[in-house]
Amino acid sequence: MRNLRRHFLLDPGVVFLNHGSFGACPLRVLEACRDWQRELERQPVEFMGRRCPGLLKEARDTLAARVGARGDDLVYVSNATTGLNIVARSLSLAPGDEVLSTDHEYGALDRAWDLICRRRGARYLRRPLDLPFASHEDAVEALWAGVGERTRVLFVSHITSSTGVILPVREFARRARERGLISVVDGAHAPGQIPVDLQELGADFYAANCHKWLMAPKGAGFLHARPEMQELLQPLVISWGGDGDQPSPSRFIGDHEYLGTRDPSPWLAVPEAIRFQEEHDWDGVRDECHELLRVCRRGMEELTGLPPPVPDERSWYAQMASFPLPSCDGWELQRRLLEEFSVEVPVFYWRGRCYLRVSIQGYNEPADVEALLAALRALLPEMCDAYKGKGSDS
Repeated sequence: MRNLRRHFLLDPGVVFLNHGSFGACPLRVLEACRDWQRELERQPVEFMGRRCPGLLKEARDTLAARVGARGDDLVYVSNATTGLNIVARSLSLAPGDEVLSTDHEYGALDRAWDLICRRRGARYLRRPLDLPFASHEDAVEALWAGVGERTRVLFVSHITSSTGVILPVREFARRARERGLISVVDGAHAPGQIPVDLQELGADFYAANCHKWLMAPKGAGFLHARPEMQELLQPLVISWGGDGDQPSPSRFIGDHEYLGTRDPSPWLAVPEAIRFQEEHDWDGVRDECHELLRVCRRGMEELTGLPPPVPDERSWYAQMASFPLPSCDGWELQRRLLEEFSVEVPVFYWRGRCYLRVSIQGYNEPADVEALLAALRALLPEMCDAYKGKGSDS
């Protein structure tokens, strides 16, 4: 593994295996963000009133080139949740209509879709996708079996937050278009962790974070919409929308990026995050991270005797994976891992079962995985009544 930890402000006393929650930004990218803030404060009217539209266009174009899109087809938003709320609130759902999803989705988005559907008399359906997955085809068919006459929208994650699984969203989007359904993808964990080509994926709407695996500052995300679908979107906040002194390239950009006075520096720093990864051979870094996660996967399976959720193939997981644990108090396990062993890693419940999710980023080293496994060897026998080491299926 490369020695990249020096580029981050992470506490050296903590084994940080939770990049997936909020990311971690390189110091150099943070400094670029602060430089933009200083530029803004040096002459606020000049910066916000005259320079900002052109600067944002450059930042959009740089990001678009990274994710296989046109700059005019995406807008910066604060995070993926904001972008997906724009989509969910904009779509015309009638009583009896159905939004079909999976039971692997991020809870905040489940809540958003459920609330919006209930207010309109529609239904939000979460189709179970059972683990372990045998093939991508099985995953597609399991979801598609839930499509019915009233289905209007298909909502899926590119990489699931709970289970860390890469879903076959290209096939989902293709089938949705053939059926006349609107496809919406939560790409929160994808850009920076796996290659993303939005034109190839073909989803109608795709929202993602830049602050996670792309390692931009907090407050940087984007929403992409296919050109023919952009007119469906309504802004969450109604502002000038390009009708004022600053002409907008399109109604789409004006409505969703010009929302009154706010700090654009996290968005303007996204190109610096992209340059940081390019200069550090991030394809190679991702390969190394995946291999270290495979080491962790083998260690977890040996430790618990429980099979991982997906086959050991790169098409199923990249730098983040969840592993089942023997029955225990997951919240207490997470607390003790941090307080007694200085290991920061999430432990949670999914379908009533306890899971531990490991994220491996360029700043991690083999010693981090070793520290996690050693801590679990000490804690699991004490905290899990049915734990019997290798071979346990409790």
